[in-house]
Amino acid sequence: MTPKTWLIETDELERELEAPDIVVIDATWYLPGEAKNAREDYLAEHIPGAVFFDIDEIADDKAKTGHMLPPPEKFSSRMRKMGIGDGQRIVVYDRQGTFSAPRAWWMFRVMGAQDVSVLNGGLMKWKAEGRPLMMGEPTPRTPRHFTARRNLDLVRDVDDVKKAVEDKSSDIVDARSAERFAGTAPEPRLGLRAGHMPGAVNLPYKQVLNDDGTFKSAAELQEVFASAGLDHHKPVVTTCGSGITACVLALALGEAGYLRTSVYDGSWAEWGADDRLPIETG
Repeated sequence: MTPKTWLIETDELERELEAPDIVVIDATWYLPGEAKNAREDYLAEHIPGAVFFDIDEIADDKAKTGHMLPPPEKFSSRMRKMGIGDGQRIVVYDRQGTFSAPRAWWMFRVMGAQDVSVLNGGLMKWKAEGRPLMMGEPTPRTPRHFTARRNLDLVRDVDDVKKAVEDKSSDIVDARSAERFAGTAPEPRLGLRAGHMPGAVNLPYKQVLNDDGTFKSAAELQEVFASAGLDHHKPVVTTCGSGITACVLALALGEAGYLRTSVYDGSWAEWGADDRLPIETG
């Protein structure tokens, strides 16, 4: 059954940490150029029992752009080794408040998991409240079988988005900054054109979050999306630089009651690199 919310609060998670059916995941990821190592930061401190989810490694090795969705068999294999399997409750967080955790949340949903939540406010809120932390490697989890059933309704590829641009069958929402969307700021990845997909709407992902990294309320999110001009009855495709913060918007749309939301997996890393695809600036 789909939960009423995709979020779990810090106090609720702390109460459930010892539950045998719960698995906590640190899905921290940093932008290219940031002099940080997500796995090293995980080893330095993480929520007790959490396992590290490497977004760049649990990806399609053959894709031209980084960390695109892996084949279901690779995802199942990685989850088995991590001790994540069928029938478990999955909670994902990241260090930045809310940034990359929704990407892992979306990946699990694409692969068929339904009982998966994002920790509202992430490790930033957890630490601010003085909740327990541990360091080093956790006790290895027993391998479990993970059944991957790919839900293609949640994913859009370049051909799908090209069609949406042409026939306006879906609203396209871009989570990048206003400057990158307009083409006045450089992309963090080399070789990409500046600008956005024709007809796309810009909604920087931080606009769906509070200052503490938590999501705004459902009513506030509905107002944010309505102000952006999104049609509640029309499918929505979210996009960003490389498919990370597009998932922040996808989760926010779900909280606001938008039922037909998908993520363009390749995002601007794919679109901006292909001279055959149309772009706009400004």
